[in-house]
Parts: sequence; C-alpha cells; structure tokens
Amino acid sequence: MNIKLIVVSKTDIPYVQAGIDEYVGRLKHYCDFELVVMPALKNVGKASTEEVKEREGELILKQMAKADQVVLLDEKGTEYSSVEFSEYLQKQMNAGVRTLAFVVGGAYGFSPAVYAAANHKISLSRMTFNHQMVRLFFVEQLYRAHTILRHEKYHNA
Repeated sequence: MNIKLIVVSKTDIPYVQAGIDEYVGRLKHYCDFELVVMPALKNVGKASTEEVKEREGELILKQMAKADQVVLLDEKGTEYSSVEFSEYLQKQMNAGVRTLAFVVGGAYGFSPAVYAAANHKISLSRMTFNHQMVRLFFVEQLYRAHTILRHEKYHNA
C-alpha cells in the first residue's frame, strides 16, 4: 500500500523537520511513503479565513487521485490508540486500498470541498497542535503502527 501525507506549506522549524526526516527514513522499510508539501499561499494578507481555506482546498484536491482513500487529520475525527491505529491501517491494507492519503490542513483547517472528498477523519488528540508539529507526531505514529503490525520492539505495550 502507498501512503502519502499531504501538507500545506513547508516545515520551517529545524528540529521538527529533523524529526520528520528521521521517521520518513524509517518508514521506507515498511511502505511506499510520500510527503507532499504544497507551497504556502501568497498574497493572503487581506483574504478572509474562508477564502484561504478555499484556495488551500483547491491545491489539496489537486494532490489526490480519484482512487485515493482520503483521511483528514482533523480535531473532530476519530481518536485511536496506537494499537487501534495500527489495526485501522491493517484493515485498509486488507481492503486492498492502493493509496491512503492523509491530509494536514493549514492554520484554518479544511474547506467544505476537502471535507466532502474525505473518506475518514482522524484526530491525533483533543488538544490543538501547531500544524507543523502534527506532521512529526503523525509520521512517528505511522512508523509505530508498522512496528506494531510486525510485532517489533519499538512499541512497548
């Protein structure tokens, strides 16, 4: 199964980027993983929140193929434990999903069009995190899920 993580704007916090790079490198042993980084919008100084979400939404939708199983990382999504998330991944693999596309929105969240395109929503926590930190947390959890599925030592539960 191919897994891609679609994100809005680059990660500009060096230690966060170093962590992302570490786990993306580790993921190569488990799955075909692609990090899709869309450039930040320009000239949004006077744009409303809704306009920003719409413009970002158009860019996000261009990164998805029709056959992709789209999962939004969203505060209103389903919360999973690490083991439950690994089980969710296994179910997607068993169902024959070719590409699982996870999406981290920008600072204002997702447009209605992106919500409409989604097959599922996952919440990493009831807390709100910086969208750059979410990338690191997610790739670590994705790595952890794969080690759980292979009964490797990384996950100590």
